[in-house]
This record gives sequence, structure tokens and C-alpha cells, in this order.
Amino acid sequence: MYARLLFVVVGILAPPLAGFPLRSAPVPELCLGIGGLASEAWHRRRRRDIRLPMNEAIRLGSETASQDPRQTMGLPDLSVVVPTFNERDNVGKLYRKLEAALSGIAWEVVFVDDNSPDGTWNVVRELARQDSRVRCIRRIGRRGLSGACIEGILASCAPYAAVMDADLQHDEAQLPKMLSLLRNGQAELVVGSRYIEGGSADGFDKQRAGFSAFATGIARRVLGIAIADPMSGFFMIRRDRFEELAPKLSTQGFKILLDIVSTAHGELKTVEVPFTFGARLHGESKLDSMVALDFLGLVLAKFTNDAVSLRFLLFAMVGGIGLFVHLGTLFVALAWLGWPFPEAQTAGALVAMTSNFALNNFLTYRDQRLKGLAILPGLFAFYLVCSVGLFANVGVAFSVYDQEPIWWLAGAAGALMGVVWNYAMSGLFVWRRR
Repeated sequence: MYARLLFVVVGILAPPLAGFPLRSAPVPELCLGIGGLASEAWHRRRRRDIRLPMNEAIRLGSETASQDPRQTMGLPDLSVVVPTFNERDNVGKLYRKLEAALSGIAWEVVFVDDNSPDGTWNVVRELARQDSRVRCIRRIGRRGLSGACIEGILASCAPYAAVMDADLQHDEAQLPKMLSLLRNGQAELVVGSRYIEGGSADGFDKQRAGFSAFATGIARRVLGIAIADPMSGFFMIRRDRFEELAPKLSTQGFKILLDIVSTAHGELKTVEVPFTFGARLHGESKLDSMVALDFLGLVLAKFTNDAVSLRFLLFAMVGGIGLFVHLGTLFVALAWLGWPFPEAQTAGALVAMTSNFALNNFLTYRDQRLKGLAILPGLFAFYLVCSVGLFANVGVAFSVYDQEPIWWLAGAAGALMGVVWNYAMSGLFVWRRR
């Protein structure tokens, strides 16, 4: 009885209490179910008090959503990726040129440095302390312009990414025009071209100009590339399209644009803009004496639709060179030195394996190149790998010959087995990533 009377009193007093600040405190469900009309009135008032802040929150949220989140957060609209090697005298000049050319555009520049001996990475870090739009990726134990570009673009956060060299030979004034073509949907890839009307390659020396023209002709004929300058190192691409292609790209070599275009199989909407290729002022070229073989390896890899990797093709080409070295050494030992065949054959094998190791260390595994004291254990490991590969070669050749007594077929099968074994084991035990 007393309990029932207490509940009635609470229900009558509920409306006056609703005006106090305590209305925001949670109310037990027992109180809401008692008190008749007074309780219902209190319930309606509480719902009205709660509804107003909710509507206000919804209104404020819609205003925030209507703004561009990239502008709110200060994120870049364009990432400029610059691979560097011994470019300490150029990075400051390039930064100032970008700052002038990209006025009014939210941008960042990502320098990807292959641990330059001249300390380029340190200069970039000093710039980054002064301007948060500058970033540095310092790569240890790996080399290669293509790999640097891939890492730089994937590390960026802008919807559009440009690639250009740090040697001041590319025209940064074209970047706003290239960005506009991507923004308005006219292109997914914009290439700075030296070989269309309005463009020029006068900054090339005769040797590089000849190689560039030869490589462009090979790429267009063998791979069916339609653009005029597939060897250009100056281009801009939508980042989402690049991420689709990235898993199929090679981290080796120097011709990242050729790799992108051939991997896309004509599915990238591409526009070329002319620019004048300037003269290098400081630093050193990223192209070395083996770039021709590197380029041919890339063309062969893309011609086979990436059935085999660029590294494997380079390893196989080195193996072919080793065959001639072996036969040449064997001839000299037999004809000139008069050695017995077993000793001459052993000498030929050792000389060929040594030359193969040197070439692979210089070319095939240039991004993991062994140096200094690491060369000697690497060479002995390579001898061991190739010795086991020789047994695999002979075993497969005999097995094939027993089934099909065709000497050239058996020999080719054995040689292929030897190359595959040597390649796989060399990557595991000789040039493994550290």
C-alpha cells in the first residue's frame, strides 16, 4: 500500500522536476510506466529535449560532409616522384622550380634516393625540415630507377602522381597542364613527349640520342606501342590506375613508362604533351653501359606477356654468354696448352662460372650487388649452386634422351633445367635480400 502511494506521488511530481538540469540524467523504466497523463507528458517533453541536439548534430555533420575532405585536412592533389642518385646539387634547384610552377596547387614531392654516396638524401631531409611538402625515401641495398618510381608512387597519397628526373632536364612548367588533363577526364596517363610537334630532344648527346631513337623504334614495332615517346621519363598518371598495374611492373631497369604502357595493353587513355628536353647541369646520368641489355630484357619480358621475369631473362642471357666463354676456354686449353680433356673441361667450367658470377653481379642483380669482402663467399656459393645445376642438367638430359633419342631436344631440356635451377638457387643463397 505504501509502495503504491509512493509511486503515485512520484508520478505527480515528475513534470515540475523536468525543468531542472537533472532531466538529462537517465530515468529508470519503472518511473516511465507509472503516473498516467503526468508521466506521458514528461515522456513527450523528454523526447523534445533530446530531439533538438540530435537535429543540430545532423545539421552540422551535413555541413562538414559538403566540404572537400582533402582541403580540410591539407592533403596534396599532386605527388611529384623524383628518383635520385648523386643529385645533391640539383634537388634544391628542382624544389624551387616546383614551388614556382605549382603555385595554387596542393602538391608534395617525394625524393626516392638509392643511398647516394654524395649524401643526396641528407640534402632532401634538410629541405623536408623546412617544408612538410618535401619527403625522402632512402633505399638501402637496392638500386634501379623503375623500382624507385614504383615505391615513390605507392608511398604517395595524392590522387595524381608525376614522375620526373632530378637532373633539371624535364620541364616542370608542363605539370599544371598535365594535371588539368587528368582532372577533367581527358586522360588517365599524360606523357611528356620529345618526339611530337613542339617537342625537342636537343639536350641529348649523340650517343644517348641514337640509343633513344633505336629503343623507341624497337618498342613500337615489337610491343605495338602507339605513343611517340615510350622511353620518356617524364609523365603523370592517375594513382588508382597505377595501383592496378603495379603488381605486374618490373622493379628493375630504367624504362618505367614503357613498362606501364605495355602492361596496360592499350587500356590507358593516354595524351602526349610536347616539352623540350634540357641539358644536364649537375650530377650523373642514371644510365650505365648495361642499359641496352636491360632494355632488351624488358622488351622480351613484355613480348612474352610476362611469362618470364626480366631478371630471369637477364640471367639466361648471361648463361648464354657463359657458354661461349666455356667453349673458348676449352679450345684454348686443348689446342694451345695441350691439356688433357678432363682438365680442360674443368678449366672451362670454372672460367665460365666465374664470368657468369661477375656479369650477374653487375647486371642481373645490380640492385643487390655484392661488394667488398662479400664477393668471395658469394662466388663460392655460386660455384656450389652451379655444380649442383650441372648434375641436374645432365640428369634431365639423359632422362629425355632415354624416352626420345633426339640429341638436341635432350640437350635443350638439360640446359633449361640447369638455368632454372641456377637462377632459383642463386636468388636464395647468393644474392638473397639482406
